Amino acid sequence: MMTEHVKAIHELTPDELYRIMKLRVDVFVVEQKCPYAELDNLDQAAMHVWLEDEGRIMAYLRVMDKGAESDCVSLGRVVSAKRRCGLGTGILQKGIQVAQEVYGAEAIYLEAQTYARGLYEKLGFRQISDEFMLDGISHIKMILYNPESGARNMSKTAPQSIEL
Repeated sequence: MMTEHVKAIHELTPDELYRIMKLRVDVFVVEQKCPYAELDNLDQAAMHVWLEDEGRIMAYLRVMDKGAESDCVSLGRVVSAKRRCGLGTGILQKGIQVAQEVYGAEAIYLEAQTYARGLYEKLGFRQISDEFMLDGISHIKMILYNPESGARNMSKTAPQSIEL
């Protein structure tokens, strides 16, 4: 049975932190053949969100408040152990919920690998930048406005750049 977890870094057990970092490195560094600074000093300011099944982390992301990484509440390090089986959608839905409930997000920002654009668009994210290369992989900036906030009126004039 899949369980959801949301924890600040000081609440993580050493085993949970290890399993999170292992999944991130296995996918982003090893599988994608992308040597980059995975440990970026932002995890300390993040809420760590993951889906677990029988002790195995199946999907993960981190949620950061405004000012930690960008001018908006942001999602990052979105990863799943298996592809095309709903894990990405599930973890993103939980991440959006955490962003809104914990940080009161009116807008949620992320930098998506371009190939995954459709996944984010299904959940309401909109592209707000041209493609750019980040660590050798094509990315786009995307934003999701909370329909309950006044930010929805800004949707047609989304910022083309966001301070990082």
